[in-house]
Amino acid sequence: MTADERSLLQQLDRIVRSEQVRVQILPIVERVRAELTRKQDALMAWEPIALTLLGDALPAAIRSGWVFILRAGANTGAERHPNSHQRMMSFEGTGNMQTDAESADRSGRAAFDIAWESNVLVSDTEASLEQRWISIPQNVWHRPVIPKGADWVVVSFHTVPAKQLIEERPPDSAAGAMKRMLYLAPD
Repeated sequence: MTADERSLLQQLDRIVRSEQVRVQILPIVERVRAELTRKQDALMAWEPIALTLLGDALPAAIRSGWVFILRAGANTGAERHPNSHQRMMSFEGTGNMQTDAESADRSGRAAFDIAWESNVLVSDTEASLEQRWISIPQNVWHRPVIPKGADWVVVSFHTVPAKQLIEERPPDSAAGAMKRMLYLAPD
């Protein structure tokens, strides 16, 4: 991790861990948890965080914030963001955010050819930054794997506005087409 990236993650960490912001995030967590409970077949649920809730100290590169809850025991599958660098922290619970171990210059690589690298993240505030946060560059394949027992709550930051965040998923076969979606429907 570069010094600049560490500095950015430390800044985001201070923001999310501040009591003023934490009390703003908790109601979002509860709404997302209720949605995941309602949607029994869903592997995850999410809601964007209004950037105004995060205060004036937010780094300029950050254009959207999100709360995601990933269902216990789930592997949501491979995904990547072709238009955003993602920074994510474990807010509650634990999970393994696996990333493409050989991602450099391999953005066109099929997800089924990936050598996955484990990045187990925890929510313990005493744990090191690297044990709580991950930085996932644009176009890098990643997949969250959540242990059984408890859902995993994460706070994620992206370098594009919420309505522009694209998720790509691999095709079902080598001859298939990439699947793309926006996390929020356009107006």
